[in-house]
Amino acid sequence: MPEVREAYAPGTPCWVDLMAPDQRAALDFYRDLFGWQGEPGPPETGGYAVCTLDGRAVAGIGPAMAQEGQPPPPTAWTTYLAVADADAAVDAVAEHGGRVLVPGMDVLTFGRMAVVADSTDAVFGLWQTRDFFGCEVVNEPGAVIWNELNTSDPEAAGTFYRAAFGIEAAPMEEAPGYFALKADGRPVGGMQGLERFPEGTPSHWLTYFAVDGTDTTVDALVRAGGSVLVPPFDMVAGRMSVVSDPQGGIFAVIQGAEPA
Repeated sequence: MPEVREAYAPGTPCWVDLMAPDQRAALDFYRDLFGWQGEPGPPETGGYAVCTLDGRAVAGIGPAMAQEGQPPPPTAWTTYLAVADADAAVDAVAEHGGRVLVPGMDVLTFGRMAVVADSTDAVFGLWQTRDFFGCEVVNEPGAVIWNELNTSDPEAAGTFYRAAFGIEAAPMEEAPGYFALKADGRPVGGMQGLERFPEGTPSHWLTYFAVDGTDTTVDALVRAGGSVLVPPFDMVAGRMSVVSDPQGGIFAVIQGAEPA
């Protein structure tokens, strides 16, 4: 059982969340697609819902709220990297060419967070654990299995993540043009350029969710009002597809390859 019982090592993706214009509709959509359970939280958390899979925290879904004088944020899945000190990590992001979008802030007693962009403008979050460390289940159907940086400049991004977080980018021989992102020598995510993406695609982090069957999951998503951006196809790690929920939140689903 791929349960996580302790805090993630610094540099490791530890949580994902979605800010949606219609939180209730998003909760219902992902409940039906992945079997998640979740309800809007109390006012002191802004209504943020921690969704669970078989009773274990798997992802967050919150209502998209515009800051004063600003347009509503885009509907997007955000990957959070574990850090030992959120404020020091924010300083490192700014020092090495990134941008600070939401400065460090406490989330009750759960932890301290920030939202930033790397030097190629890919947005991601930072999470300093206190009472809550993030995903309690990974790598099983309905849970996060991979986090991938798709960037306009892999070399610049590699330099940024190494300098700011000690994350190293290592070429993957079995996938030309693809890099493993390693924290303390352990692969924790992937990175590639934007050559396979439509022209104009910005740098971004993409969340992958594991599924039992990619094609059947995509069919269910379409019936529920979602869209297919990249139809199911076979690749080195399994069969995957890139899709969008009905409100525009983009993510990937993947069914792992059978052992040889």
